[in-house]
Amino acid sequence: MHHLSEKVKKHESSKTHMDSCLRFAAFGRVNIATQLDESYRLAVRRHNDEVSKNQHILARLIDCVKFCGVFELALRGKDESEGSNNPGIFRGLVDLMASLDEAFEEHLKTATVFKGTSKTVQNELLESMLAVIRGHIMEEVKSAKFVAIQADETTDVTTQTQLVLVLRYIDSNHAVQERFFEFLPVMDATSESIASVLLDRLNGLFSEGDREKLIAQAYDRASVMRGERAGVQQKVHAHYKNAHYVHCYAHQLNLIMQQATSHVPAVRVFFSDLCGIATFFTRSPKRTSILDQIVERRLPRASSTRWNFNSRIVNTVHENLDDLMQCFESIRTSGSFDSTTVREASGFLRMLQDEDFQFFLQLFHHIMPHVDMLYQQLQKKDIDAVFIKHALQSFTSSVQVIRDSSQQQQEVATGTTRPRRALGEEEKQKLSREICNTILDQAKQRFSFSDHLVSATLLKAEMFEQHCHTFPVEALNATVRAYPMLNKAKLRTELSLIYENPEFRSCCGALALYQVLQRYNLQETFSETVALLNILITTPMTTAEAERCFSTLKRIKTFLRNAMGQERLNALAMLSMERELVRNMSDFNERVIDHFAALKERRAKFQYK
Repeated sequence: MHHLSEKVKKHESSKTHMDSCLRFAAFGRVNIATQLDESYRLAVRRHNDEVSKNQHILARLIDCVKFCGVFELALRGKDESEGSNNPGIFRGLVDLMASLDEAFEEHLKTATVFKGTSKTVQNELLESMLAVIRGHIMEEVKSAKFVAIQADETTDVTTQTQLVLVLRYIDSNHAVQERFFEFLPVMDATSESIASVLLDRLNGLFSEGDREKLIAQAYDRASVMRGERAGVQQKVHAHYKNAHYVHCYAHQLNLIMQQATSHVPAVRVFFSDLCGIATFFTRSPKRTSILDQIVERRLPRASSTRWNFNSRIVNTVHENLDDLMQCFESIRTSGSFDSTTVREASGFLRMLQDEDFQFFLQLFHHIMPHVDMLYQQLQKKDIDAVFIKHALQSFTSSVQVIRDSSQQQQEVATGTTRPRRALGEEEKQKLSREICNTILDQAKQRFSFSDHLVSATLLKAEMFEQHCHTFPVEALNATVRAYPMLNKAKLRTELSLIYENPEFRSCCGALALYQVLQRYNLQETFSETVALLNILITTPMTTAEAERCFSTLKRIKTFLRNAMGQERLNALAMLSMERELVRNMSDFNERVIDHFAALKERRAKFQYK
């Protein structure tokens, strides 16, 4: 300290100190070279003016491509040359944009270096958009505590097997997100091929240290996917130990109803006849015309894989039974239909008048609304194991009420004398009970929670009072075994406090409880409970989002565009399915421009100096 003053003066005279002062004075300001060199400053100004113009033009082109992607429209036409009558949607949008923007119109007329309407520029813009959106999703995945995947495969119009990958996680705003990531081409639909492609993509998403973040994988019912020894889920689980398999619950519901209807021959015949009514009217516009005149309502087509369609036709026929009878009677007596139509109409009329048919129609009219309600709940994005458990209890209780009512009807009918029919009253009530029992048994078997979903019972609000007196030790042990990252002792303490607090008993589902803890900033206090809630919410109950992706695939990759490249397909699908994400990214165009400019050396200037 005695020589400090001398050393300070010496340092102030050093070159290093003076250079640092110069850099500090110029920090955050215009480069000092522009202040010293007027010509350099003018050159930078001209460069930046040109960049502003080019970015304005490129932003308009991005808007045109984005519009086509959001509404799943083909960019290119049959002939994009000047004066063509079919230049395509993209060129049409460009011309419309030019008519509203003088600078853009002038650019299209005078541009010699970069016009921006070529198919190469379209592909590069789509590549940049895909990279920006996918980069944003990967940032969300990295910040998420846990991630789950949904995967399913289908064949597109070119008979190429496509595997869709959807990521599910909770974002930084505590909202549940199911993001489409990409379509992956697969050589064949075997478990080895699908697992190889899926693992290759997952290894690119998760580093070696982040593999425990993948806590669930959801597929459909195919044995290729769910096989316990050689299935895709087992091959993925071998590399990602926390990635527990969840069978799609919407597929489970379809299997339950298929079992209930195929188990009894009379019910199988009933649905076959019911589906024949819709098919009868779709085969002829003349038949459809008389249906519109008398019934004033079209009959929905049934589907063997989506029971909500079967529910629609049951309800439609039940509500319009008398009008349908009148319609078939009109076809028989009008004299304007051919003999085949008259013969089939006579058969359907006798079928609608049959008491056995009406009995099954009435029974399934009572059952199907509950199936519909459960199906709609399974299609939601923000569902969790706790919510599903409650929904399943409501469904089984409703079916049990229908079964009990049939038992009471049988007791009333016992001892009465009725004329002999194809099915007597006792047989009808027996069939009604058998159908309800099949649904209840199948629901109990197929919707039984596996070990890693037993944790949902820990957070059922209606069980909190019971758990307060008798703590569910077995469920806690199963939960910790499935998710070893949880601290068992701390989790038990936190759950005990939640069970004792009456304010938490009004929370319906894991998501509601999670939001309450976030709202009151209790995530640090109840850290293990929040982690468990995060796992339950992240775990998907259905592959509904994957199924919706296939609808977009079919719309984008039609027979007119079946030669589309995989990257272009992924970019268009991403723009369509994640349109809300694109809309919410305020700097989307700027980020696309930066990526587009960095793809390769360009003669046109897009970066400021």
